[in-house]
Amino acid sequence: MRGVRILITGGAGFIGSHVADLLAADGHSVLLLDAFLPQAHGSGAPPPPWVADHELIHGDVRDTELLGRLLPEVDAVCHQAAMVGHGLDPSDAPDYTANNDLGTAVLLAAMHRAGVHRLVLASSMVVYGEGRYACPSHGVVPAPPRRAEDIAVGRYEVRCPHCDADLEPLLVGEDAPLDPRSTYAATKLSQEHLAAAWARQTGGGVWALRYHNVYGSRMPRDTPYAGVASIFRSALARGAAPQVMEDGRQRRDFVHVSDVARANALALAAEAPGGRCVPVNICSGHPHTVGDLAVELARAMGGPAPEIVGGARPGDVRHVTADPARAAELLGYRARVSFAEGVTRFATDPLREPVTTS
Repeated sequence: MRGVRILITGGAGFIGSHVADLLAADGHSVLLLDAFLPQAHGSGAPPPPWVADHELIHGDVRDTELLGRLLPEVDAVCHQAAMVGHGLDPSDAPDYTANNDLGTAVLLAAMHRAGVHRLVLASSMVVYGEGRYACPSHGVVPAPPRRAEDIAVGRYEVRCPHCDADLEPLLVGEDAPLDPRSTYAATKLSQEHLAAAWARQTGGGVWALRYHNVYGSRMPRDTPYAGVASIFRSALARGAAPQVMEDGRQRRDFVHVSDVARANALALAAEAPGGRCVPVNICSGHPHTVGDLAVELARAMGGPAPEIVGGARPGDVRHVTADPARAAELLGYRARVSFAEGVTRFATDPLREPVTTS
């Protein structure tokens, strides 16, 4: 796929801007659409400098009239626009639903009217809830929610629903049961369902890229909607120790944003899965603990050692680590940036200015 025009929603954001840079370098024409949500960009902030060389429209993906003007000149859509992160509490639910689910529905309807049939959707590993687990006695079992009383006394592992033994985490594949456990997670799964329905009805093709824990330059900072890497980096930048919840042994797959951008480019170039929405894990394939991240980042920044503070936020899951096989098979994607290299780079990477919403 050479020289096509691609609309990137959320194109001024953390991941979207990296996708835009890579696609433009590959010879494509990119059009960025961004609503500049205050949770990521702050209130009234100017466009970040890294989008200066791209065509940028300040607008909302829910604006049907605007989409009607933009989409007839577009060959494919890379849908990154979303309200992300844990947020504050259930009072965020209307905003998450309006931005993520209604926004996706309006976009899909507009794509249908404009005859655009190729979509790459930014999904997330949060659709899995807890990852995949095995019990020594009962084999692979569904992961029940962790009990508040266990977390209160420092027992953080997921327990077998049959014998109460601690479960062993396994890699989770795309065919695993889906069990979203936060408002954000529920909206990401809804986006996949909406895209799948659109694909069946129109014959369009969707790659749903289930990002694991993405980190790197241009992350938002000093906001509850940011990822854990940004939260740790913000603490270290002000001379404070990173605060690590639980016991620090919760496992994640940290994947560098440059690898995620390349996954999007590969998905846009791949043969579209006509009439289907195909989910694909986008990960590094090398799990690490949250504690590992805090230690390595503190070392790279010359800051204080992390502090283990226990507890867990509502909706937090214990372990989610991904099977990378499908991405390699269908998209030819394999991560290139190692954990050590990525964290070292992240220690000095430019981030967004501190977010203020007042």
